[in-house]
Amino acid sequence: MSTPPPKNEIAIQASKSTGDLGDADHLDPSDFPEGGVKAWSTALGAFLIQFCDFYTRTYLTNSTSSEIAWIGSVNALLIFSVGLVSGRLLDRGIFYHVIKIGCLLQCLSLFMLSLAKPNGYYQIFLSQGIGSGVAIGLTNVPSVAVVSHHFQRRRTLVMALVITGPSIGAILQPIMFNNLINGKLGFANGVRVSAGMISGLLLIAYFLMHTRLPPQPKAISYTRVLQNSWRDRPYVCACLGMATFEVGLFFVLFYLQLDSRLHGLNKEFTFYSLTIFNTGSLIGRVTAGVVSAYVGIPNTVIGCSFISSAIVFSMIGLRSVAGAALIGFSYGYFSGGCIGSLFGMCHMCAAGFSRPSLTFGLGAPVCGAVLTSHYIWWRPAVLAGSIATCGTILLVSMQLILRFRQKTAGGGTV
Repeated sequence: MSTPPPKNEIAIQASKSTGDLGDADHLDPSDFPEGGVKAWSTALGAFLIQFCDFYTRTYLTNSTSSEIAWIGSVNALLIFSVGLVSGRLLDRGIFYHVIKIGCLLQCLSLFMLSLAKPNGYYQIFLSQGIGSGVAIGLTNVPSVAVVSHHFQRRRTLVMALVITGPSIGAILQPIMFNNLINGKLGFANGVRVSAGMISGLLLIAYFLMHTRLPPQPKAISYTRVLQNSWRDRPYVCACLGMATFEVGLFFVLFYLQLDSRLHGLNKEFTFYSLTIFNTGSLIGRVTAGVVSAYVGIPNTVIGCSFISSAIVFSMIGLRSVAGAALIGFSYGYFSGGCIGSLFGMCHMCAAGFSRPSLTFGLGAPVCGAVLTSHYIWWRPAVLAGSIATCGTILLVSMQLILRFRQKTAGGGTV
């Protein structure tokens, strides 16, 4: 199973957890190339980095669903945790060293996966949970943030194109990988072929990307930023809301395949259920910007999170191919739209969402433990749906506070 990390959250960290993008906003717009060979090659390189950020969880027939979920959860946790460090290193002017180490570690992790033995849980956990998580954390935030060195007027458009990379990668790579490992090559050689392709793309990406702005002369005091931010009630509600929502957000992504297979659905369709999910996510992320331009960013996030929470409950009734396809696409669309709107929401608040990003590692393993070895599906569905709904309520509270603040200040609508 392959899962793309939510890369719009990576874009949020790139824009706020690092000072680079903030500095770029204060420069004269005429200083930005807004195009040219270096600018567009940097955007292409960043897209390739996002495209290659893909991890695999398979070969663990004797492991419980909760144990397998820990691999993806630790991977996601490390992506955002290490992203805080790599973003700061970008500010200090060592972009190329960070990208080089991250790319090499990602290649090493993928090749080490080919040496994993059947049911060698710790081997896959080390290579994909820890190794790949650290590697992606080192490459994602800098690769997205460096795009801001070259674009200001077109920045939103270019970043939107860049962050479609993981969704496209999550659609194409699993299909290729499935055909490799289930064909004549087998698991080990199939992984090596896939790792070789990704290594080549990462090498190309490394040489395509260029920095333009000088290193930040003074480091940002994150302690001071957090002290100021946590006094702002809309920001607190937004952070707590997204942190809570994210705990239940990826239950469908982690368990849709397993649920489909255990309910007797076609094995080939079960594999492509994630492709359907990621296709919906890609469309949702792209269209989120268009929708938010008409109804507002907070309303887009709240609407998408509310519908996503409702779809989680529908996992209880999954029994048919049509039901699995509908749940996969619709949940992918609305969860992708929710995540796709966070980039704009972070500019409305005091600081970025780096802290709630750490809750990505909690939901899936907890749901796996509640699921038990008897596969009682209504329990994790109700748990994940209820937690996601609580997050939505906190987001509604944020919107109400913002509206009240604007009303008392005589401003317009959000």
